Amino acid sequence: MKESKFMSPYVAGVGLGLTMLAAFMLMGRGLGASGAMMRFDVWLLNMFASTHTASNAYFAKYAANPLSNWLVFEIIGVMIGGFLSGALAGRLKFVIGKGPRISNRNRLYFALGGGIIMGMGARLARGCTSGLALTGGATLSLGGWVFMLCVFAGAYATAWFVRKQWI
Repeated sequence: MKESKFMSPYVAGVGLGLTMLAAFMLMGRGLGASGAMMRFDVWLLNMFASTHTASNAYFAKYAANPLSNWLVFEIIGVMIGGFLSGALAGRLKFVIGKGPRISNRNRLYFALGGGIIMGMGARLARGCTSGLALTGGATLSLGGWVFMLCVFAGAYATAWFVRKQWI
């Protein structure tokens, strides 16, 4: 199958906005990802260390069933939708996006390290970038807008240090 062009960012933005509106109307709250991931992680921890999970007040309240929260279904839908989108666009292949000056192994190490740091930060902040940026921005929350400005400023500042890995 021939690879097709990317979707218009304007069409995608309108689609995301309509999805956010539907989430508010149907569920009474916006979108986010870290809550679902945390519930899945606690469920997995409970399978292997149930005594530890039960003795920890934070873990115990989430250990019962990860499917008891709608955010889990949101993330399952995102994964299915991403897979279908890639399949329909002819982009269903394994590719490591990287610059010419970094090895595949180091790129994967950096990606894993960045993902771990972002996950820890999301739990410390009691929410993820999608929840704060999308939901916070949609509700005109000052914290959401300040957060997004800081994310872009931090990414712009960090890009200078890692730019040689990509060019």
